[in-house]
Amino acid sequence: MRKFGRLISLIGMLTLVLSAAAAWAQPGMGPGGKGRGWGAGDPYNRMFDPKTVETLSGEVVNIDRFTPGRKMSYGVHFTLKTEKETIPVHLGPGWYLEKQAVTVAPGDKVEVTGSRITYQGKPAIIAGEVKKGGQVLKLRDATGVPAWAGQGRR
Repeated sequence: MRKFGRLISLIGMLTLVLSAAAAWAQPGMGPGGKGRGWGAGDPYNRMFDPKTVETLSGEVVNIDRFTPGRKMSYGVHFTLKTEKETIPVHLGPGWYLEKQAVTVAPGDKVEVTGSRITYQGKPAIIAGEVKKGGQVLKLRDATGVPAWAGQGRR
């Protein structure tokens, strides 16, 4: 009977290990939950610099997916055409944006507040918030901590 109990225990542990490994192997999944690399302290998000925050207004030209780092889930950015320039605006991970009530589409007039960075040798903005009409898509706080980072993960 003891052997049977040990066998059941072993099967249970094996099932737990395999389940964890399968979850870990999902694209963009990792120790922090959804979107490995999208955490507040990860290299991409540390690019947000409160000293370079500015506000731009313009029209959304197009929306694309991008992957800012190895093994990260995809992110979403759009191209913003202002009076002075056309610049990519990085929003955040796709899994987070898909859950938001505020959406952005080509042709929308928006106001973006975010940190001006150099990404792959070119200027870009990491958005802290996007205003469209009376709606606000809040993505990061004033210091750049992502809204998707959750409590206790700052």
